[in-house]
Amino acid sequence: MNKTILDFAIVASGIIGYFISISLITTSFYKSRANNYLSLSLFLLTSLTLLGRYGAGNAVLAFLNYIMLDFLVAVTLFTYFLIQIEHRYLKKKWYKWLYFPFFSSLIIEIILHLDSIFNLYNSDFAVLVFYIKDNTSFAYNLFLIFWGRNLIKNSNTISEEKRRWLLRLNFLIVCIIASWLLFILFNSEYVANFLWIIISFFSWWILYYGVFKLQIVAQKDEIHEYLASKRTNGTQTKKKINKTTVSKIITQLHILMDEEELYKNPLLSRLDLATRLGTNEGYLSQIINQELNKSVIQFVNEYRIEAAKNLLQDPVFNKYSVEAIGMEAGFKSNSAFYNTFKTSLAMSPGAFRKLQKTS
Repeated sequence: MNKTILDFAIVASGIIGYFISISLITTSFYKSRANNYLSLSLFLLTSLTLLGRYGAGNAVLAFLNYIMLDFLVAVTLFTYFLIQIEHRYLKKKWYKWLYFPFFSSLIIEIILHLDSIFNLYNSDFAVLVFYIKDNTSFAYNLFLIFWGRNLIKNSNTISEEKRRWLLRLNFLIVCIIASWLLFILFNSEYVANFLWIIISFFSWWILYYGVFKLQIVAQKDEIHEYLASKRTNGTQTKKKINKTTVSKIITQLHILMDEEELYKNPLLSRLDLATRLGTNEGYLSQIINQELNKSVIQFVNEYRIEAAKNLLQDPVFNKYSVEAIGMEAGFKSNSAFYNTFKTSLAMSPGAFRKLQKTS
């Protein structure tokens, strides 16, 4: 019974994996050079899972398993990371040599394993060569994945949100490699099953974090770049600073929000604001409460809501998702954006956008 459930989960995840990999290269919303490599990586990982689980009884499938597609997975994932961080390595001549281990493996397997599959001639080195290639493949994947992780951490060409998503994706791949190592060391059926489950889960994780969430981050970056260009060209309309308040610190706070847009930082804290204003957290909270009759977070969220409203009612941003707009406005999560917006305007961001289109 447990084996049946496991097989069902693996096959279902395999179908999802193939579906996502095809969608990435056929759907205009997701289509990009980086996603082409992500699609190939997911296709190869899904194939490796199914081949490793069910390929032993079929000569053709066994041959596909022998040629070590995992050599190719490492390179496609590494390329995906390089494109996302716009790294100069993509233009280096030596970069193409990263594919050399896979093509070498393909040639070696054609020569040495024809006998084991098609019974053409005898080869006594097949098992030894497969053992060497299996361990080399593990080391190669480990090297490229950690190399890619280091490049992501040190990149200065991407936003912090995008860096977090890429590091999470990279971490899941590290988990797969760790499971793979356990399988090599112990060669246990339980470890093997765990490895199949992890790889199968990868398909579902890719759908949410590696594709949907990362696409939202990419949209957020596009919105941010567009707004930055408007500021550079001097076409942005500044908000009016409230000068009716008694305290100078409130006026300074409005200036920080209007000119530096501190509210767009999702990690902005009361301490950050107090530090910028040269005061302490307690006094800042007290003065905002006394003069504006609201808390610090309410004050900041009002700016975020106003920014989101401006984006949602501007036709220029109709092609962008509500989630990306909320992220650009400074909200840390979609749920925080939705709840705050609905509390403020008694409707969801999506309903507000629809209302603006019909009015």
